[in-house]
Amino acid sequence: MTTVLLVRHGLTATTGHVLTGWTPGIPLDDRGRAQAATLAARLAPLHLDAIVSSPLERCLQTASAIATGRDGQQVMTDDRVGECHYGDWTGRPLKKLAAEKLWRVVQAHPSAVTFPGPDGESMPDMQHRAVAAVRDWNARLGQDATYLICSHGDVIKAIVADSLGLHLDQCQRIQADPCSLTVIRYTPLRPFLVRMNDRGGGVDDLMPHPRGHGTAASDAAVGGGSGGAGHMSVNGQADVSPSIPSTSVTFSGPDSHQHSADTQG
Repeated sequence: MTTVLLVRHGLTATTGHVLTGWTPGIPLDDRGRAQAATLAARLAPLHLDAIVSSPLERCLQTASAIATGRDGQQVMTDDRVGECHYGDWTGRPLKKLAAEKLWRVVQAHPSAVTFPGPDGESMPDMQHRAVAAVRDWNARLGQDATYLICSHGDVIKAIVADSLGLHLDQCQRIQADPCSLTVIRYTPLRPFLVRMNDRGGGVDDLMPHPRGHGTAASDAAVGGGSGGAGHMSVNGQADVSPSIPSTSVTFSGPDSHQHSADTQG
C-alpha cells in the first residue's frame, strides 16, 4: 500500500483573515516557521520516498523545513496540489466574502461553485486535479512508498473527501488546520484514512510493518483491529514494540485561526 502524508502549510500573517489564494509573496510568519520546525522534528524518524509541494511560498517553506536534515532530499513541486484558483475573491478579507451570496453555496454546495472572474476555478475541477496528482504520484513511487504532499486547506479537504467516498459537498465537514498532518493509505481496493488534522503524536504507526497471515493490504480490520499495537511478524510472533499513541481525528482548538468550514487557504 502507498502511504500519503498530507500536510497543510504553517500559519502566515494573513491565514484566517484574507483569502490569499495564489497571491505571490505570502511567507510563513514566526508562528508558521515554528509549526513547520515542530512537524519536521515529529516526522524525522519516518523515511519519506518523496516530498512534493504546492509551488506557493508558504508550502515550499513548510516542505523545505521537513526536508532539512534528510541527506539533501529535494522538494518537488506540483501545480496540481496548489491552492484553488479563487478568481476575483483572491486577496479579499474573509469577513467581506462571508457577506457574498456565493459564500453560502461554498458552505453548503461546493460542488456547484465556480469562483468568479476569468481566473476562477470550480471546486470540482480543483478536486479532480488534486486527486489525479495523488494517484499519479502513487503510481510513480510504487505501492511500498511513503511520501509527503504539502498543500492547502481546501485541497486537502477535497482529497480526504475523495478517499472516504464522500460527495464533494461533504468536504466542509472536514478540518485541516495549519501544519496539521493527514494520512491516507491507498490500497488496490480502497483508501484508508489513517489520521486527519493531527497536530501531535508520534509516527511509529506509520512505519512499515509486515501484515498478519491471511490478510490482504486492501482488507479492512474486522472487529476494529489493534491500531498498530500488535503487528504480527512474518514468523507469527507479535511485534510488541511500544507505539506512541496518536490521534486519528483531532478537533481544532481556539488557536486554529479558522472560520467554521470556511475556505482555508
